[in-house]
Amino acid sequence: MRQRMRPILLTAVILGFSCVAHAEGDEARDPRISLALSTQEKAQFLAEMRRMLVSIQGIVQGVGAEDRGLIIDSARASGNRMARATPDAVRNKLPREFKEIGAPTHMLFEELVVRAETDDMQTLMTFTGTLMDQCVKCHALFKVD
Repeated sequence: MRQRMRPILLTAVILGFSCVAHAEGDEARDPRISLALSTQEKAQFLAEMRRMLVSIQGIVQGVGAEDRGLIIDSARASGNRMARATPDAVRNKLPREFKEIGAPTHMLFEELVVRAETDDMQTLMTFTGTLMDQCVKCHALFKVD
């Protein structure tokens, strides 16, 4: 099972390094769409993004340990409850294209909660990869500056 999880873990590591490398690059050449949030909104929004990353980490850890409770708790933390808790001031500034990625992503976390009850661990890891595709898509299109 560990060999089958390596591609997902490698993707997560590469994504992390690419975010760090990008942060050190020339911002003038960054083609991503700015979400144009205020300083306070940016702090709230980035805290949400960090919570989603913690959820992914918990899911991967849960799959590795075959701990369905950890998978469920981690996925639930970034599901629809998180989406509904986004402050209106932030939600109202987000472009339609962002919402078209964000809403389905939160629904994938919810689906993972349900799947974690019965699906085998390999299927859960594959589904987590699909969920992470949404994360990568969003980070490739948008920035918070």
